[in-house]
Amino acid sequence: MKIKTDINKKKIAVIIPCYNEGIAIAQVVKDFKKYVPEASIYVYDNNSTDDTVAKAKKAGAIVRTEKYQGKGNVVRRMFADIDADIYVMSDGDETYDIKRTPDLIRELIENNLDMVVGARKEVDLAAYRVGHRTGNIILTKLVQKFFHKELVDMLSGFRVFSRRFVKSFPAQSSGFEIETELTVHTLSSRIPMTEVETDYFARPLGSESKLATYKDGARILLMIVNLIKDERPMLFFSSFAALFFILSLMLGVPVVEDFFETHKVLRFPSAILAMGLMLMSVISLLVGLVLDSVSKSRKEVRRMAYLNYSSEGEN
Repeated sequence: MKIKTDINKKKIAVIIPCYNEGIAIAQVVKDFKKYVPEASIYVYDNNSTDDTVAKAKKAGAIVRTEKYQGKGNVVRRMFADIDADIYVMSDGDETYDIKRTPDLIRELIENNLDMVVGARKEVDLAAYRVGHRTGNIILTKLVQKFFHKELVDMLSGFRVFSRRFVKSFPAQSSGFEIETELTVHTLSSRIPMTEVETDYFARPLGSESKLATYKDGARILLMIVNLIKDERPMLFFSSFAALFFILSLMLGVPVVEDFFETHKVLRFPSAILAMGLMLMSVISLLVGLVLDSVSKSRKEVRRMAYLNYSSEGEN
């Protein structure tokens, strides 16, 4: 049953990481003031070289600075610095449907969730570059496969969080991998979340995306691989164990057959390599078992940190 809650009773913080968004930031701040007037709006500038800071201040935002370059660094700082009941995160590029913010907040409170993602629905052909669209689909499907959760838009930067999520999230990312880390952390820890479809618009004229399709796509893919290794080490290392085992058999079986026929080892290089691969298979399996225990301990620690805070549905 849904809990009917007045969002005016909540302390809401809008947090906007920004780098060279002077063209759009003022309108973004004004829109949040219009649709979430009870919220405090924070713009965290990440070494902008344009007039982002001046325009954000003029629009009425609280402006702070993060010197370490990269969106992940900014999000880590925002999560640490700001105290609120509910956090709304958005980019400063005027691409997200800010008028839907109250809907996302109510979804979070009424369904007692810890993260609501504004899943982007493209309403302008210029909103996504082809490489971005394709990369998002591939990476989202990859995370779906390994963490068994249907997802629409893993890389959306428009999200609403509970306090207990923000204050227990172990942020490690430095760049655009942060959305991947947020999503995988939620899935791995089985934290209640949902996606709500929201419109996604093209950037205003003169504004450029900071996301490098191939470079940042590679970093996001590497982040996914590392998170699978950390969160599901048994699956990760047993896959290598199975690969090494199969290769060992392929090389070793002919050696054994020759031995039974001739009573001699005729292929020493193959025999040595097969033994090495079998040893690597056993080691990989043992590493997976050990790290699986470590991963469970880490999840228990994260769970305890998470439970230190009450849910918004209980407040």
